[in-house]
Amino acid sequence: MDEFEKIKLGISIGDFNGIGIEIILKTFSDKRMLDFCTPVIFGSTKLISSYKKRVNVNVPVNGIKSLDSIIQGKINVLNLWRDDVNLELGKATSEAGKLAFESLEAATNALANNEIDVLVTAPINKDNIQSEEFHFPGHTEYLESKLEGESLMILMTNSLRIGLITGHIPVSKISETVTPELIKKKVEILYNTLIADFAISKPKIAILGLNPHCGDNGVIGNEDDEIIRPTIAEIQSEGKLIYGPYAADSFFGSENYKNFDGVLAMYHDQGLGPFKSLSFGEGVNYTAGLSKIRTSPDHGTAYELAGQSKANINSFKEAVFAAIKVFKTRKEYKSLTENVLKTKQTKEKV
Repeated sequence: MDEFEKIKLGISIGDFNGIGIEIILKTFSDKRMLDFCTPVIFGSTKLISSYKKRVNVNVPVNGIKSLDSIIQGKINVLNLWRDDVNLELGKATSEAGKLAFESLEAATNALANNEIDVLVTAPINKDNIQSEEFHFPGHTEYLESKLEGESLMILMTNSLRIGLITGHIPVSKISETVTPELIKKKVEILYNTLIADFAISKPKIAILGLNPHCGDNGVIGNEDDEIIRPTIAEIQSEGKLIYGPYAADSFFGSENYKNFDGVLAMYHDQGLGPFKSLSFGEGVNYTAGLSKIRTSPDHGTAYELAGQSKANINSFKEAVFAAIKVFKTRKEYKSLTENVLKTKQTKEKV
């Protein structure tokens, strides 16, 4: 990327019958946002125009046929299809699911091919997007299948980062899925991302227990004593600042999370329930561990708000800023570590 070229920020439209397009347009209606990045929406100008009329949002966009035609200082829309679409705001339709996937697929390919620098995804409906091409529980799993690396879902604000040991799986499968190997893998991803993506030189990480009260010495389950504690001890022996397990019911209310750079929850709602209670509408979903950067807002399609011009843009705007910041931090970290390696190799030759 040229020194003076702004970060190319790709955006997938999500389910167009939800609030996705509204929050995208309203975010970039503030022209100051174009000072930070060059947005590229993967969709169609026809769809955007139809949506603008329905929600009365007058934001100019620049239609392009290829990513070679991106113009800085404008909201670019890459036209993926020419046909009109049937807007049914507030409803889940098969057409919206189909085009949500087409947008995501094109944006992910562009990300993998370095045609865009980062990706921000608007919310999808995890049901109507399902097809032979998309058979995943969500964005995270799909992106992991298309990009290099192993993923970790992190919900974050400036003061809180929560990663998940297990993600989109049924509650009945959680205990059998939590293994020493999985815990070690997720700790490693979070540890590395805190260093490379957030510039924290010696990360301090908390791990939550699986059972209520961490099992109460086996009275409410043995997993905490037999699996989690020994695994934490093993990781600690490597010199990492990993602590736990902590009883999840008191960890957030006591504000203990403020003592750590990152938290690992055992399952989806154990981490995301407290996170959204503390930060809903301001948080960002970040897919850590992959070769490329993707963020999203911390909410869903919000069909009940679609077309009413009531959607809150804060989370989406934070997702844009987070993607830019992580991109710059990772780039700087890569440059620093490469320089250190070159210096070391030069000294060894001398």
